[in-house]
Amino acid sequence: MFLPSLTELAVSEGYRRYFTVVPALTGDLRTRNYRLRHQVYCRELGFEPVRPDDLECDEFDARSLHCLVQSAASGQDVGCARLILLDPEEPEGLLPLEIACAATIDRSLVAALAGERSQIAEISRLAVIGSYRRRQGEQDRPISLSEADFGTSDRPRQPYLALAVYLSLIALARQYGVSILLVLTEHRLAINLARLGVNLRQIGQPVDHRGTRIPSLLVVAQVIDGMGAPLRALFELISHELCQGIQAAGASAVRANHHPLGVAPGTTRVPRTSLTDLAADDSAHLSTDA
Repeated sequence: MFLPSLTELAVSEGYRRYFTVVPALTGDLRTRNYRLRHQVYCRELGFEPVRPDDLECDEFDARSLHCLVQSAASGQDVGCARLILLDPEEPEGLLPLEIACAATIDRSLVAALAGERSQIAEISRLAVIGSYRRRQGEQDRPISLSEADFGTSDRPRQPYLALAVYLSLIALARQYGVSILLVLTEHRLAINLARLGVNLRQIGQPVDHRGTRIPSLLVVAQVIDGMGAPLRALFELISHELCQGIQAAGASAVRANHHPLGVAPGTTRVPRTSLTDLAADDSAHLSTDA
């Protein structure tokens, strides 16, 4: 589990010193997301071909929620991720994991946990720039979370960047009414996510996708309810940052017919943290966003 020796204030203030998150909802922010992905997936790792426009995007981006993690000191984009949504008006659509693992996954398990197909989404395209992945074993992965990231009981460390990426996705899921998240993950990463209280449930046999990956799911409400106090405080802080960005995005906050939760159209739910009382339209987007 997340190290209990650190207080809510220490964890959240530690994060604030280094990073901030923004939802990449407008065309400009999504373009920055694609550019960071291109740097990591195409130029650094060679997972995808280099493109002349320096943008890595695919047919699933048009129905995805994107987020960016930025350096608090420089404002540089240093990490990103997306949630691929299922359009409630096209419930027969499939997620990439469902396509890649069609022969192995237990669809009945996924269906039993979700009230509607549109409440299922997939975690995808997590990436951290190379200058933040310098330790041995990290250079060949788009994002890393290892045992060393947590330090020791005498000298604890917190993997703030990886935490920001994963917690952002869980916060976006909550904000948009998504209850089940699917993910293809390494066994080692699943173990280290469990240290944070994020328990994955395997739903199929491993597949070969840039190495051995396990199709898994997590239940958003269970993950949030299982967070210890320090992690929950950080989660709510990140949620607040994302809600501010969602409000600023206006109509661009609607993705694949998913509206952010709120009491009326155009409003969002801004959570309260336990630390303090926290008070471009799609038509402008690139033609490569299918």
